[in-house]
This record gives sequence, C-alpha cells and structure tokens, in this order.
Amino acid sequence: MLKTADSRARAEASTGAAGPQRRSGPVADRRHLRRYAMTMTALVVLAVGITFGIMTWNNPAEAGSRPWWLIVDMRRDSLITIAVVAICHSVATVAFQTAVNNRILTPGIMGFGSLYTVIQTSAVFLLGVSGASALVGVVPFLLQMAAMVLLATVLYTWLLGGKFSNVHIMLLVGVVLGGVLGSLSGFMQRMLTPSEFDVLQARLFGSISNARSDYLPYAIPIVLAVAALLWIRANTLNVMALGRTSALNLGISYKRELIVIMALVSLLVAAATALTGPMMFLGFLGAILAYQFGDTYSHRMLFPMAVLFAYTILAGSYFVLRHIWDAGGAVTIIVELIGGAVFLVVLMRKGRL
Repeated sequence: MLKTADSRARAEASTGAAGPQRRSGPVADRRHLRRYAMTMTALVVLAVGITFGIMTWNNPAEAGSRPWWLIVDMRRDSLITIAVVAICHSVATVAFQTAVNNRILTPGIMGFGSLYTVIQTSAVFLLGVSGASALVGVVPFLLQMAAMVLLATVLYTWLLGGKFSNVHIMLLVGVVLGGVLGSLSGFMQRMLTPSEFDVLQARLFGSISNARSDYLPYAIPIVLAVAALLWIRANTLNVMALGRTSALNLGISYKRELIVIMALVSLLVAAATALTGPMMFLGFLGAILAYQFGDTYSHRMLFPMAVLFAYTILAGSYFVLRHIWDAGGAVTIIVELIGGAVFLVVLMRKGRL
C-alpha cells in the first residue's frame, strides 16, 4: 500500500514537472517574443527604406555616375550624424529614466539645452556675427562637450554624493539652473542686432546641418564607448529599475551606480547637443515607444528598440523637411511637434510627473 502511494506521488511529481511551468524573464512567452521580433523587423525595414530615400531622392545626377556618388557621399555624412544623435538621445533617456525611476522625465531637464544656448549666445553677444564662426571647429566642439559634462559631473557629485543625496533635489536644481541660464540667454539676445540675432537663431535650432563631418571622427568613438558601457551595465539597470530599496537589498551600491550612470548619460547628451543643438523630445519619443512596443524590463532589449525608433523618427523628419518641404535640416520642427503632443498624452494618462 505504501509502495503504491509512493509511486503515485512520484508519478504526480514527474507529471507536474513535465507540465507548463511559470517563469519570470524579459520575454513572457512566445507570443511576446514574436511581437518583439516583428516590431524590430518592421523598424529595420522602415529605417533602411528611409535611409535609401534620403541617399537617392532628388539626386540630379545620372544614377551610378561619379557626380551621383559624390552627392550620395555628402548625404551619407548627414545619415551618420542622425544615427549618432539617435543613439545618444535614446540610450541616454532610457538609462536616465531608469536611474530616476520615472518614465516621463528626460535628461533635458538637467539644463543641457540651456547651457548650449548660453554658450552660443555669449559668443555672438561678445564677438558679434564672427562669434558664431568662432564656435565652428573640432576644438570648440570638444570644449562645448567638456563644459556640459563638467557642469553635470559637478552637479551629480555634489547632489548625489553629499550628505543629503536625493534624486528629486538634483532634478529641481537642474530645472532651476535651466531657468536661470535661459533667462541669461534671453537677456543677451535682446541686446543683439537683428543680423546677429538671425545668425544666432540658425545655430540654436536642433539641426543636422549644424554638424560638420570633421566632428564625427571624435564624436563616434565617444558615443560608441559610452553606449557600450551602458550596455554592459544593463543588468545593473534592470535591478535599479526596481527602486532604491530593492536595489540596495540585492547588493547594488546604489549611490555609486547612480553617479556613474548619470555621468555616462551626461556624456551622451553633451555629445549630441554639441553636435546638432538641443532636441528635447527625441529621446523621450524613442524611449516611450520602446516601453510600449517592447513591453519588457530588459535594457538589452529596450536599448536597440529605442535607438531604432529614434533613428526612424529623426531620419523620417529629415527626409520630409529636406525633400518635401525644402526646409533644410531643422528637424526640431517635426520632432518637437510630435514629441510634445506625445508627452502631453502620456502626462494626461498618468495624471502626474
């Protein structure tokens, strides 16, 4: 009798072990994996189509001729710039939102755009129209990056490494600094002549044409290295997404990791801002769409999807402005319009920041 009961128990245990098991992972089931793969495939196809359109649309030379390839090479530099900026904003925004545990805030709240505006405005205010030319070149580009990274590093170290370390205080200080720098820029702009103001406004728009091909050999290694470091820390970001208390209980040195991630985010945003100018909503669009369609906590799945969304949006906006509206490279016209609308929709649905 005992043997029969034991054999029945073993049979039930083996049947249960062979049956469906509940598990927790970045991919919930095959349906989830199929939806993620289909989304990534659609984004890749769309990105390739837009890229091909930018390189070949309205090319006046005969296809395959030397002039045709020269024009394609010129457009290639713009596409590389778009890819670099998309990587910077999307990866930085996903990492930043994980660090501050909020999916609405963006790195722009730390005042990077305001600092860029102050640097450009000060140059024109002090040196006149020639001041805008003085900020063109590899050295000014690297100096602008260094100034933005220095400000962010001092801010993070002071506010997160001190006795009263608090992410919310850091964000409030960033908002105040952005407002102060914006007011200073506005005051200087009112003192400019119309011609100087016109030149300055062309620099303050987030524009692909602001970037020069000689910046790319310096920007690309920096961006790829920082993105790789954030990719390596993806598992740490997964844990930090659970919140400060859970991360500490799981053995994460929360304060140190927070400062490191913020420093890496500041490098990415500084590189993108110094390259093309401020773009407030590009990273937000890439991140929020990746959360919606990726539906996973895994940053190694979110990062590539966010990059593809950001690249598709930015390249598509560039194509429409350049080849349909003939408006050059001021892509913020479309990106900020769509991004602002999506931000308001998300904010209204959540009902809070």
